[in-house]
Amino acid sequence: MPQKTLKLSAFLPYQLSITSNAVSDLIARAYRGKFALKVPEWRVMALLGEAEVATQRELVAATAMDKVTVNRACKTLEERALVSRVPNSSDGRSHHLALTAAGRSLYDQIVPEALQLEAGLEKILGSGEAKQLEIMLAQLRARVIELG
Repeated sequence: MPQKTLKLSAFLPYQLSITSNAVSDLIARAYRGKFALKVPEWRVMALLGEAEVATQRELVAATAMDKVTVNRACKTLEERALVSRVPNSSDGRSHHLALTAAGRSLYDQIVPEALQLEAGLEKILGSGEAKQLEIMLAQLRARVIELG
């Protein structure tokens, strides 16, 4: 039996990747111009805005970004005085990261825009389809983690 050919434009992993890149690029354009943030920096800030305090290891796990990307984002945010770094007393090697007052202020400015951007994306699909997509993506992520 002849091997089935791969049509990249219809290949699910490719479609997920280019869609993710398109959404990330949309976010990057919005945040880079207005807030001078790259997507990894915003992801770190968003998690710290939600969790209040985290280690870099926790940020890596929560964002699914690699260690180098998270480290660079944290260094940039620290240099801009948006994030503080305090040694972890229970682990001499890691640090607790948290938003500074300036970081919290910037986070509070970005959140309404982030929610507006999300609403715009959901409007493309409709609320029912957006919720279905969220559920399907969560199922896909969980299964991929199981397979990995």
